[in-house]
Amino acid sequence: MPMDSVEIERRIKAAFPDAVVLMVDLAGDGDHWAARVTSAEFAGHSRIAQHKMVYAAIGADMGGELHALALQTFVPAPAPPTP
Repeated sequence: MPMDSVEIERRIKAAFPDAVVLMVDLAGDGDHWAARVTSAEFAGHSRIAQHKMVYAAIGADMGGELHALALQTFVPAPAPPTP
C-alpha cells in the first residue's frame, strides 16, 4: 500500500519540528510525491546532505511504500531586523 502525504509529512515533522512541508501528488496515484521542505535545521548543510536528512526521516519505506519522492529543501529566510 502506498504511503500517503499525511504519513510522509508526519515523519518529516517528527524529525524537523520547525519544518514547513508542502506535498504534491505528481501522478495522481498516491505513489509519486513531490515535497518542498523548509527547516532551519538544514542551515550549513549541502543540498545533498539536506535530502539525505529527509530520506532518513522517512526511513526504510523510501523505495518501498514510498516509491518516488521529488525533494526541494530550503532554509528559511532570516527575519528582517526590527527598527
